[in-house]
Amino acid sequence: MRGRMSVKTWSMAAAFLAAPALAVAQANTPVVAVLYFDNNSFGKDRGDYDGLGKGIADLLINDMASNPAMRIVERDRIQSILQEQALVQSKTIDAQTAVRIGKLLGAQYMITGGFMSDSKGTLLVTSRVISVETGAITNPVKLQSKGDDVLGLIGQLSTKLNTELKLPALSRQTGDADVKKPASTGANPAGTKQPGNAAKPQKLDVKTALLYSKALDEQDSGHSRKAAELYRAVLQKFPDFGPAQQNLAKVQSSGH
Repeated sequence: MRGRMSVKTWSMAAAFLAAPALAVAQANTPVVAVLYFDNNSFGKDRGDYDGLGKGIADLLINDMASNPAMRIVERDRIQSILQEQALVQSKTIDAQTAVRIGKLLGAQYMITGGFMSDSKGTLLVTSRVISVETGAITNPVKLQSKGDDVLGLIGQLSTKLNTELKLPALSRQTGDADVKKPASTGANPAGTKQPGNAAKPQKLDVKTALLYSKALDEQDSGHSRKAAELYRAVLQKFPDFGPAQQNLAKVQSSGH
């Protein structure tokens, strides 16, 4: 008994001594928040892409959350702050407002951006990092794709923003767009070989990304049944899309 008590005591002492070191490590890890991207599209089809900015932000949050060199703010928390500040319907959020939101979130850096999409499926994304402490804004990161691989575009954007934040690089190839475990985007992880007869990883096109964004919007509005319906539609097109799987499980468990 004495020996067991001794082991237990030592375990408690070790945990007690490790706690300050863990706290220091967390304190030195920057907190980053991603705001919804602005719809900068133009033309008669502009309204068709309303809401896509929320999906882009959500996918970017999932990707950047895999970097241990930062702590990423969950989208649910950002949505809550935007609602409290009556900013949910805002078409755009300026740098000053982003800094104010960052202070409410306890973030050191805010990521903002915008996108343009057209009927041909081309997707152009622009993003920048804002320091909450100084208000300084980095040079914008601009990326463009044909719109048939949104996850690849998000992965590239995440890597470039990581560079702007001057954080250690992730040990993966650009464009993998890994998400927080256990979710998976369906992209092939870096260094993973596929059997010769295996199907190629699916690509998330703009239309499916927009469908996912609409599902997020319905979920945020408390319309769980409609959100579940849209998530199922996304999964019919992209069965291995982890974020949709997780959110579908969440809205189904809510029972609304």
